[in-house]
Amino acid sequence: MTANREQPMPMPDGILERLRRVRLLGLDVDGVLTDGRLYYGPDNVELKAFHAQDGSAMKRLMASGIPIAIVTGRTSEAVDRRAAELGVPYLFAGVADKTAAFEDLAARSAVAVRDMAYVGDDLGDLGVFENVGFSFSVPNGHPEVIQRADHVTSASGGFGAVREICDLLLAARATRHDRE
Repeated sequence: MTANREQPMPMPDGILERLRRVRLLGLDVDGVLTDGRLYYGPDNVELKAFHAQDGSAMKRLMASGIPIAIVTGRTSEAVDRRAAELGVPYLFAGVADKTAAFEDLAARSAVAVRDMAYVGDDLGDLGVFENVGFSFSVPNGHPEVIQRADHVTSASGGFGAVREICDLLLAARATRHDRE
């Protein structure tokens, strides 16, 4: 699969205003931070490929004051390692109920769920979409998830989608500060 690198559509002012209110970004892993494929190496070790540009954008977003949470239904040493490398403050792995995980995240982070954005790609993410302030999907997501997302990225999961989202959040934040 190759990256879809079309130019993102301009964001209407109403969407920019909603993005300005985001105080925490939640990310799924398989299909969002990765292309969704599962690789198994020697001794059945699970391997994952992460996009370096996603990681650098995540660091910039966190440095700007917007923390990141990784919320995934699977457990993986590769995800643990990537989260640690990037300094991601919240990691919820092996989660069966992502909606409940976001309530826990709200308690731990002191950020209301309505002030969070979330990036998901599959049906298990839809419950979170109903509660967060802004939902993103990737073009390789399930059709129902794409339909219900507030915004669909141009780039596919694992190919810079998270960078695109971080850039949008940073641009919205810069615009907010310009207005103040």
